Amino acid sequence: AAAMAGEALSRVPDVQIDGNGVFKYVLVRVRGAGAPAKDVVRGHSWAEYHADLFERTAEELARHGLTCECLGGGRLSHRPEERKIHVYGYSVGFGRADHAVTTEKLKAEYPDYEITWADEGY
Repeated sequence: AAAMAGEALSRVPDVQIDGNGVFKYVLVRVRGAGAPAKDVVRGHSWAEYHADLFERTAEELARHGLTCECLGGGRLSHRPEERKIHVYGYSVGFGRADHAVTTEKLKAEYPDYEITWADEGY
């Protein structure tokens, strides 16, 4: 089971965010049975609430036998024409995500971007 969970976990993208704009995001810890956990970033403009992002993510992961917990949320400002992403703000329901962790995940996904974060702002 751990090997299968590890394989399912490896197929979960670290980052899934909209291509541009300002939108909410959540930092989610994903777990498989007996496999190490991994943190992923999900951010989309369709989500009115951070919980919408988390619930959709949880549903998708459950289909692959994975569980998850929300570590917090915030907002992303993605400006592809400037190759910039700014991470800031917080989630009323889940609290503030660790933006430093989110920033590292984004840097791995967008190595040619300038990625910044701040705890202030909503």
